Amino acid sequence: MNTEALLGDMRRQLSDGGLHGCLLVRDLHTGEELGIDPDTQLPAASLVKVPLALATAERVRRGELDGATMLDVQPGRITTPGPTGLSRFRHPSRIAIDDLLYLSTCVSDGTAADALFDLTPPGQVADILHELGVRGITVRHGMLELSDTPAERFDAAQAHLAHALAIDAGTGGRGHRVPQLDTTRANTGSARAYVELLQALWTPSAIHPEVAERVRGLMRNNVLRHRLTPDFSSDATTWSSKTGTLLNLRHEIGVVEHSDGQAFAIAVLTESLVPAGTQPGADALMAQVARGLRDHLRQL
Repeated sequence: MNTEALLGDMRRQLSDGGLHGCLLVRDLHTGEELGIDPDTQLPAASLVKVPLALATAERVRRGELDGATMLDVQPGRITTPGPTGLSRFRHPSRIAIDDLLYLSTCVSDGTAADALFDLTPPGQVADILHELGVRGITVRHGMLELSDTPAERFDAAQAHLAHALAIDAGTGGRGHRVPQLDTTRANTGSARAYVELLQALWTPSAIHPEVAERVRGLMRNNVLRHRLTPDFSSDATTWSSKTGTLLNLRHEIGVVEHSDGQAFAIAVLTESLVPAGTQPGADALMAQVARGLRDHLRQL
């Protein structure tokens, strides 16, 4: 199948599965890439924890922060489905910055991320990204805002109502009545911007090698592996990734490194058009389409 026919087929698969997908797959050695709407800006959800990890690790390298510093962290006490780690704790904890970095990135713990944002506010994270040559990712707020959406205001039996609002309350310009989904107010990025970040972390760039290796290691140890991982993990590959989920948004970015030396950066950002919280078929479809693009590039 030629490239144009492949992309048309992938678009149809996403549409038939109730997804609007923005994807980019890039060969990190040749620069060859395939994408579907890769420049569309979408709310980043927990993908922003990768820029946060980068900024935190860079400040540790500069000596502005000490990874061994212990911080008192208040419990999140969140009881709604989704949040992990400290976000569900009932009692205060005393945790080192290095361990908050692990919880934020590998467990996608929003409370741990906000403890790091207290040290490096969103504006400073954005400044560090720009200093390191990373463009196209906007960091405006911490993670607490993401736990105050319509999903938290309905009980479990009414979750579909929150998702219906997320689907229907947007505007053509990507404004939204739900602030967390409004691209003028949310943390945002495109598939291309996140692939550029991955490229900067996996190949020589302005990011210090020690910092890049630290972030790569965190992404290798990501424990949320239900989305793209089944199609990219094997004995002959290493899959390093980060997911992002918010209402009808399902994202994942990552790098698959093959034992033959090939490596591909992958960013899949999606909006579901189906008003339901649990959609394993959507996760599987994301992986299927991303793998199809990777397979095509690998054969070139």
